[in-house]
Amino acid sequence: MIERNHPDITIKRQCELLEISRSGYYYQPKEDVLYVITIKNEIDRIHTAYPFYGYRRVTETLKRKGYNVNYKRIWNYMREMRIVAIYPKKNLSKRNLKHRTYPYLLRNYTVTENNEVWGIDITYIPMPRGSMYLCALIDWNARKIIAITLSNSLETQMVIRTLEKGFRRYGIPKIINSDQGRSVCIFKENTMEFFQNSNTSNEYIALLKEKGIKISMDGKGRATDNAITERFFRNLKQESLYLYEYEIVPELKTLIDNYITFYNSKRIHQSLDYWTPDEIYHLEVV
Repeated sequence: MIERNHPDITIKRQCELLEISRSGYYYQPKEDVLYVITIKNEIDRIHTAYPFYGYRRVTETLKRKGYNVNYKRIWNYMREMRIVAIYPKKNLSKRNLKHRTYPYLLRNYTVTENNEVWGIDITYIPMPRGSMYLCALIDWNARKIIAITLSNSLETQMVIRTLEKGFRRYGIPKIINSDQGRSVCIFKENTMEFFQNSNTSNEYIALLKEKGIKISMDGKGRATDNAITERFFRNLKQESLYLYEYEIVPELKTLIDNYITFYNSKRIHQSLDYWTPDEIYHLEVV
């Protein structure tokens, strides 16, 4: 996809056009890092197939596959990957008590219109020689993918860019739902901060307030509050990424773009009475 010796377009500009990180394009991991990546990619596959598995079951599954791992190591990897077992529990999301969290506005709430509620979340994307993260913004009524951003690190700007793309293309929703801060957390010294950073979360919240959008956050101990977005991530991996080979970021981006085109325009949804997201969305938008 990227041509090193292109006569007119520099590698930097090609990366900008493809919306990928130049550092990610040049990065060459060491051999021991590749083993860690292999384990993380296996964790992602296990979690996608069995999202209710905690780190203990994931560890034991990896041992059955022949990996020499322990609970502490897998717990650390899952934390870095932003993977949490999906089941109701008392301490689902740790948050910074100094930072204000917002209530979940959608309990017993029926979404009936397009651009009424959007959900935003991030997922780990496995790579043969690294990893990427995908931020997705989804209309809950039509199940339509509004915007995505692919990045090689967890960063607030990935979330902000995704929101701004959605606003430019489809306008302003009434409500945006996220989890309790992990969508706007950052990497610090190669570990993922579970506690919300006040500066990054303020940037996210300020943008929504500026647009007059109501802020909703998943309830503590609520495993299904963002199920629509989580289901899309699972479908993307099981129906596309796990079925095809990709070696570099541009190939991954092409796979994701193609799947989203299929998902929005051709994939019928049982929850939509076998209509496609585009058909539902354009019923009201056009």
